[in-house]
Amino acid sequence: MAQTPVLIILAGGASSRMWPLREKSLLRFGTEPLLVSQLQRYRALGFTEAIIIANPDNQADITTLAQQVSAMTVQIAVQPEPLGMGDAILRAEPLLARRTQTPIYINQVHDVVDDSLHLSLLNAYNTNPNASYLAGYAISNYFPGGYLIVTGDGRITGMVEKPAPENRPSNLVNIVAHIHSDAGVLFDAIRAEYARDIPTDDHYERAMDALMKTRMFHVVPYSGHWSALKYPWHVLDVMNYYLAQIKGQMVAETAFIAKTATLVGDVFIGDRVKIFPGAAVVGPAYIGADTVVGNNSLVRNSMVLNHCEVGFTTEVARSYVADNCAMHACRVLDSVFAQGVNFSAGCTTANLRIDKGTVSSMVKGQKINTGRDKLGAIIGRDAFLAVDVMTMPGVKIGERAQVGPGTHVVNDVADGIRVFVKQELGMIGGEA
Repeated sequence: MAQTPVLIILAGGASSRMWPLREKSLLRFGTEPLLVSQLQRYRALGFTEAIIIANPDNQADITTLAQQVSAMTVQIAVQPEPLGMGDAILRAEPLLARRTQTPIYINQVHDVVDDSLHLSLLNAYNTNPNASYLAGYAISNYFPGGYLIVTGDGRITGMVEKPAPENRPSNLVNIVAHIHSDAGVLFDAIRAEYARDIPTDDHYERAMDALMKTRMFHVVPYSGHWSALKYPWHVLDVMNYYLAQIKGQMVAETAFIAKTATLVGDVFIGDRVKIFPGAAVVGPAYIGADTVVGNNSLVRNSMVLNHCEVGFTTEVARSYVADNCAMHACRVLDSVFAQGVNFSAGCTTANLRIDKGTVSSMVKGQKINTGRDKLGAIIGRDAFLAVDVMTMPGVKIGERAQVGPGTHVVNDVADGIRVFVKQELGMIGGEA
């Protein structure tokens, strides 16, 4: 049996594209934050040592989360500035001390894949531990990513970043799931690329491309689930992956389910949940601890976390709702709510364009096609939306923002902003 690789988990990338949501590693899909869930999966697969690359802003949170995982040695390295993936990987070198010849397995915390991908890579590596291995995601439609140049026997001879659709060298897209047989060789190759002073930030990819000319790299094809948290609406994709893991009806003993309430399909009902008469939870669905689902409400294909209030006649459909959110007589459709959102009576997240086209959303000043034909709102922590607010498809509302009653939100609202409809009162047929 070959030596088990040391995990290098990249978790230090800036989350600015995820606004108005916060740190990806802290997002919880069920009972555990994403980072903890990922580490526990790796531990179950036989990994015993991990190095997590953090940034100065999330270092403290990641350190705290890592302490929740037992039977695995976890060290934290910090990338002080966002100088690219290559620089992030180099931050692991001091923590390996003089073990630079050890194999390493590079992953990103926000890539969610099936265990079969990790097992396939480990099996390939155990067969020939002198070679390195990259996962290649088999895709039929065009994807704007890096494509692998592969020979007939599965050897990778190079990579092409975002080629034109007609110039793709293969149908295998590079996923950041890479086993390198010798960490020291990789570190040296990355340093050589930084020494060339090329302005692009693809030093890691260029280093691998150079190594492929003299060392053996093999592809491990993969066609299972792959969700990557790049933009805030991707939370819904990752949510669906975790919802699919729910099998049957798991209802905590301390939960209260009214006799006239309905549970349909695969559902998880947490501790001290209360589901009142006439309510329905339709799977796959997750209801977290201490959440209340009020009379005649409907939660379907959604994840509602802890201490939430799904008030009377509220519908939550295909949405992710974090802790401590309050909703009453409203419609939450294809949306993502951060912690502490107040969604008052009569509010609706519109999720469908009139022309039924794909929904776009503004990200750092650019209009991005989300690829989704239905997308509601992305709402940041502790935002307050008053009665009868309606949000247009793809709109984002920042943390602590306040939106006054009867407002139609057609553009993004920044953090801490108050938005109100100007109203004029007049008197007809009488004195003012």
